[in-house]
Amino acid sequence: MAEQLDHTVVIVTGASSGIGQATAIRLASAGARVVLVARRKDRLTKLEQQIKEAGGDAYAIEADISSAGEAAEAVAKTIAKYGRLDTLINAAGVMMNGPSIESPLAEWDQMVNVNLRGLMYITKAALPHLVEAVSTSSRKVTDVVNISSVSGRIAAPQVAIYTATKFAVTAATEAWRQEFTKQSVRFSVVEPGATVSELFEQKDGQWEGYTAMFGEVERLHAEDIAEAVAFIVTNPRRVAVNEILIRPTDQA
Repeated sequence: MAEQLDHTVVIVTGASSGIGQATAIRLASAGARVVLVARRKDRLTKLEQQIKEAGGDAYAIEADISSAGEAAEAVAKTIAKYGRLDTLINAAGVMMNGPSIESPLAEWDQMVNVNLRGLMYITKAALPHLVEAVSTSSRKVTDVVNISSVSGRIAAPQVAIYTATKFAVTAATEAWRQEFTKQSVRFSVVEPGATVSELFEQKDGQWEGYTAMFGEVERLHAEDIAEAVAFIVTNPRRVAVNEILIRPTDQA
């Protein structure tokens, strides 16, 4: 039987929308004290209130994790408030795809900065606390779950840099898994296919380009991915779910 998350502390990046927001709500419902990290403070404040009104515990931190300093500060604030860190969910991400010649270099930089560097920065800051929490946790295990993408497995035209960041996330997760498994810090990667989120709204024409390649599909919901994350982190110590690939039923 899966264990619940009472007395654990969870950081969720990208918590202001989409998969991050849904995951924060789901883990709070399992008893976790959830730290909400994102750039949009107004949305974080609203989500914090929503979780508290439902009987949960949430703490909003406005931060741009593509800044190493802000990422580290978010972790430091978490430790200052709760005294520990048991779980890190890296759900922050941006997607700005399109023809490579026309795509601005700044968009490529932004994807690398958020999808890869931001994940690295906050993971680096969190690791000592995750290792330390193992010894004081009744569950005797801590978790890092990285949200990658089906694009972390397969390449396609006009998504080169997004794909590169997601391949990197998937590879780094596996390397970290091997490095920290003996210390009972579990690393997992979740790779969603097309999901209803703001990713497709971050640049005009992205959904049209996707449907041109794959056809119209019924997209996954953010809550579907949140359930996969909850499955990973509520398993007992002996169970390490290394990787979950989730595609819409309609997606070949």
